[in-house]
Amino acid sequence: MKIYRFLEDGPRPTKIVAVGRNYAEHAKELGNEPPSEPIIFLKPPSALLPHEGTIIRPPQSERVDHEGELAMVIGKRARNVKAASWRDFVKGFTCANDVTARDLQKKDVQFTRGKSFDTFCPIGPCIETDLDPADLSLVTRVNGQIRQNGRTSMMIFPCSTLIEFITGVMSLEPGDVILTGTPAGVGPLQSGDTVEVEIEGIGTLRNHVA
Repeated sequence: MKIYRFLEDGPRPTKIVAVGRNYAEHAKELGNEPPSEPIIFLKPPSALLPHEGTIIRPPQSERVDHEGELAMVIGKRARNVKAASWRDFVKGFTCANDVTARDLQKKDVQFTRGKSFDTFCPIGPCIETDLDPADLSLVTRVNGQIRQNGRTSMMIFPCSTLIEFITGVMSLEPGDVILTGTPAGVGPLQSGDTVEVEIEGIGTLRNHVA
């Protein structure tokens, strides 16, 4: 079942937990080794942007990249959840774009500034509540041209492992979002571009760049 108007139906997230380097080929394209355990970081709720909203390139950055991702939306409070019961705590799944100021990320070493500008977390267009996320097509297009073409089965750490790992660190509240990582093929966005993240069984998240 699809629940539309993602940012209007239900509670807004208290936090967005993102997972870095969760696809081996993406880790390699940025010169990193695949991790031995999940790498997590936070994006602020102020970065959220709805379907058809406009991504604003900040003047501090000369390289803003797209990163198409599968997102999990939490349905009830979760703490110390075992992998075997992860699905009981997930309301559903949606498309996301972990927009990144790549030059600032490299300059700062850590992720916060480069990932946190307003409009840097497009998400939507809906939540799909009845979906098996184990092996879904994930395609990112810029101006109609395919940039990323992967499958969720390529994730190093599946959704069950991510839920167990993250809830062992922090409590997740209803409406919180987990971005599960991006496949290889990340690349720059320019003013005037249209970027789309399409995930099998969910739909297409579309945003414009200015």
